[in-house]
This record gives sequence, C-alpha cells and structure tokens, in this order.
Amino acid sequence: MANLLDQSEYIEQGYLFQLLRERLAENAPMQELLEQIKYELLTTTNLPLAIDYMLTELKHSGLMSPAMLRLSHYFTAFQSYLISQAEQETGRFTMGAALQALEAEAKYRTAGGSPQGLFFYHFEVLCRSRLNYDKGLTAISNDPIYDLTWKKWILMLRAQIGLVDTADLIFLASEDYRDKLIAAGEPVEGKGPFLFGTREGRIAFGNRRKDPLFLFAAMQRHLGYPKVPRTKPRDENRDLIPQLARRIERLESRIKLMEEERRGGLDITRFYEKHKNNLPPLDD
Repeated sequence: MANLLDQSEYIEQGYLFQLLRERLAENAPMQELLEQIKYELLTTTNLPLAIDYMLTELKHSGLMSPAMLRLSHYFTAFQSYLISQAEQETGRFTMGAALQALEAEAKYRTAGGSPQGLFFYHFEVLCRSRLNYDKGLTAISNDPIYDLTWKKWILMLRAQIGLVDTADLIFLASEDYRDKLIAAGEPVEGKGPFLFGTREGRIAFGNRRKDPLFLFAAMQRHLGYPKVPRTKPRDENRDLIPQLARRIERLESRIKLMEEERRGGLDITRFYEKHKNNLPPLDD
C-alpha cells in the first residue's frame, strides 16, 4: 500500500487540477496544457516528474489514466479511476467534472482531512456521477489514508451496496450503535468495526430509508465534511445576443428587398452582374 504524501504534494496536485480545469474550458489540448503547467509547479515536489511520465503516455496512447495507474505510489487508485472514466468515449462523465472533483479532494487532504470525511466525499462522487460502485469502491479501498480495518469495511460495503440501506451500514459501524448495545446490556464482540463517531451514527440513523444524497448533505451541515462540487451548466445566453444580431440583419435585408419589389424597382441583374463580368470573353 502506498504511503501518504507530503502536504506540499497535495497542494501542488490541487493547483494542477485547478489549472487543467480552467484552461480546458478554453478548448486547449491536454498535451500542451501539461507541458506548460509543468513549469509552473514547484520543482521541489515530485509532481513535475509525474507529469513527464504522463506526457509520454499521452503522446503514445492519447490517455493519462494508464500512466497514473502505474504511478500508484503517487496518485491514488481513486484519482486514476476518475480520470479513466472521464477519458471514456461515452461522455457521461466529463473531464471537467473529474478535475473539479480531484481539485476539491486535494484541497481537503491539504487541510488534514479525516478518513471519515474523505470516505463520504468519495462515496458522494460515485453517487452523483453515477459511476460503477464495484470498481469505484474498490479504488476507494486502496487509498493509503485507510488502514486494513477500513479497507475490509469498504469492501464489505461494496458487496452489500444495493442490498442493505447505506445509512444502516454506516450506523452499524458507528460508536452510537456501540453505545446503544452497551446501554442495552448486549455484547459488542463480533460487532463493528466502529469506524464512525457518535454524531455520524445519529445522522445516519436519522436518514434511514432516504436518498443517500440527503445523508451526505446532513454530514456536511453538521460535521463540516467536504462538499462535492457541482458542474455549472453552460450559459447559452452568452451566444444569444450575437445570434439575434445576425438574424436581425437577415430580416432587414429581406424587408428591404420586399419593399423594392413592391415599388417595382427591384433589379435582380445587380445580383449577378459581378458574376457576369467575370465570365471569359466569347471567341469570335
């Protein structure tokens, strides 16, 4: 299992994903962006070296995710999974959405995020983006922030997802459930693991049989867990005024022709006079 990176690495990763997201909106090629951004990053981190390796893979296969998978000691499996899903031709999960999610994740890690908060963030990304739970949760379990106990529980969640309510699974893995067992005089052996705190357990218990997105929103409100950024829809009104201007010009031209025809002064020969003058002279 890979080790956690230094804080400076996560800072530079967040900056990388931010620049890529902003400049991809200008329809710039990914290869050119990486070559340019590489010189804007701190050379004291390992990110420029990782970008060199990604550029080599990008030139050969046109993809970044294979290089990120090979750099598993630097990029997490979940980061590679999001990029691989964004590079698929289906277009359901865009590169802009992947970079936005990775940027927010890197910033949360920089602020010293907890395993609980990071798990809820990762899980919400899967839910909102409608990504594959089996592959997504497997990638989440390989994150170095989770120890062996966390990894086993996440893989158990992967097997139970869709069969058991998510809020119930979180409640059964919380200290609130353990406290209720002790208060009822029941043994706690064989229960758990108790990975979440008392407040997480109470919130999960209060969101049973509800949409998991409501559970995530409650965690964010009461515990300050990170929110998954939502991609803003494209503003189509920005192109509306130029389109209206061109249509008005065409309408004015048509109205002018109709007025000339009504007055009987429409000379259609002026529309092909130029073409007529360009014809080659006839041979005698």
